[in-house]
Amino acid sequence: MTLCNADVTGVREVAQGVYVLSFRNPEVARTVLPGQFLNLRVHEGLDPFLRRPFSVYRVEKDVVEIIFQVIGKGTAILAGKKRGDVVNILGPLGVPFGIGGEFTKAILIAGGLGIAPMPILGEHLRKAGKRVEIFVGARTVGQLALHHLKSPHVATDDGSRGFHGTVVALVESYFKEHPQTDAKVFACGPTRMLEAVSRFAQASFLPCELSLEGEMACGIGICQGCPVERINAERRYALVCTEGPTFDCTTIRLREA
Repeated sequence: MTLCNADVTGVREVAQGVYVLSFRNPEVARTVLPGQFLNLRVHEGLDPFLRRPFSVYRVEKDVVEIIFQVIGKGTAILAGKKRGDVVNILGPLGVPFGIGGEFTKAILIAGGLGIAPMPILGEHLRKAGKRVEIFVGARTVGQLALHHLKSPHVATDDGSRGFHGTVVALVESYFKEHPQTDAKVFACGPTRMLEAVSRFAQASFLPCELSLEGEMACGIGICQGCPVERINAERRYALVCTEGPTFDCTTIRLREA
């Protein structure tokens, strides 16, 4: 884990209101694993505003990328960064996805900004010798961010591109035509989608890891602001920031805010 300033190398819009920010940091690029996140302080003038967590999207040599949607003051400032500006980063943080194991095929499911950890995850899985199928869903075509994804299966709620319906419905349709017995599911997205993925995976007897979002402030377990309920565990709650953000779907109970 490192705490340091990093030089911005670029910002680009990849979908409606969705941006990718890149910065140079050799240590993070060398050590980060799929599913881990960074806590960013976007601007000195925003203190005492809290840091914001972002999954690592891609790594290329010593350049790291995050993806985000502009939804408030902090993300608007990030979208306005220029080459040579500075961001303060803390990370990598959190528990990465488990890409080892006996499975031979990986099913990646992303809803909306749940696309965030998928490019780096897909790359690591392929390097580990796994076959990868990725399913991406959004409300409409303008919200799809499909860059750096190999042959994604696409669903839109309004039918403006690909399958007309939810991404989980698309996965269920795919499995009816292509039954899988040696697959593992990896998913990231809204809580309601993750609940549906968890039900599908357990009904299909497939191992499944979910990447959760949480109301993180510190990112290191001090503030206790990102609990998730555990199932049949000695401690009732786990913290998304330190014991996640990736969890086996059978170990947690999701509750939509």
